[in-house]
Amino acid sequence: MTTQTAKLAEALSALCRDVREGELLRRHVSFRIGGPADILVVPRSVDELGAVAAYLYREHPPFVVLGAGSNVLISDLGIRGVVIKIGKGLDRIAYEGETIVAEAGVGLPHLAREAATRGLAGLEFAAGIPASVGGAVVMNAGAHGHAMQEIVRSVRAVTPNGERVFEGRALGYTYRTSVFQSEPAVVLEATLQLSASDPAAIRRRTDEWLRQRGETQPIGPPSSGCVFRNPVADHAGRLIDVAGGKGLAVGGARVSELHANYILNTGEATAADVVGLMDKVSALVMEKFGKRLEPEIKFLGEFPAQQR
Repeated sequence: MTTQTAKLAEALSALCRDVREGELLRRHVSFRIGGPADILVVPRSVDELGAVAAYLYREHPPFVVLGAGSNVLISDLGIRGVVIKIGKGLDRIAYEGETIVAEAGVGLPHLAREAATRGLAGLEFAAGIPASVGGAVVMNAGAHGHAMQEIVRSVRAVTPNGERVFEGRALGYTYRTSVFQSEPAVVLEATLQLSASDPAAIRRRTDEWLRQRGETQPIGPPSSGCVFRNPVADHAGRLIDVAGGKGLAVGGARVSELHANYILNTGEATAADVVGLMDKVSALVMEKFGKRLEPEIKFLGEFPAQQR
């Protein structure tokens, strides 16, 4: 560790109780792939998260935010600078009629179940998405033809210019995209607008979508969820399947036989394996259909040029 990194870790320790040096990030993502972070900061409250984000914007060291880690591929070399891990402790939920205010670390499946129990409809699609509220808001996570943009009313976040509430068009929602992917901001909490409905009916819809997910998507092996964005009026999984990509492997990474838009870590996969496999799959689809697949997962850390 450099002297500069040690001083940064010391400064962050005055703002947050949990600061770790050289933490392996594979422990914090669903792919179970990734090297160390110079500094991992794990805020245990919105106040800690806000203080850390404000400090980092003010002092300008490089940093990234990691939620549940279900839609990212972290470099084998790790991440230089600071990684903010959002999760436990940032999981408070407030119910106000048909409105929910959820902190960034709330698990989306948990929130969907809680909403169903309270007779609040609109989150059923999210019951099988292994994401935090913060990550889901940033990625405009979706499933079964629905997405977060349908229910997000506003988002409170820290920006380089201080705390701000984003709402309406300022959220910049399109398919798997939001303003938070192009403008610097650290999400603190989101206000969701649901609608009152029969709890039993909501649970039935939720159970049916979870059943479909279990039958069509690999649940057990480590993965990052869907790897590629769906092209307009088509599905990346279908294209990969028809192009002959199912079962294709590079090192410890393999395309799922159940859902071709999933890459599985069979045990010892590296980020380089995954990128190499993505390249092979993309080439197959281009050769067969003349269509270019675009990644849906986010690459974090330093990837050699030949891997991207």
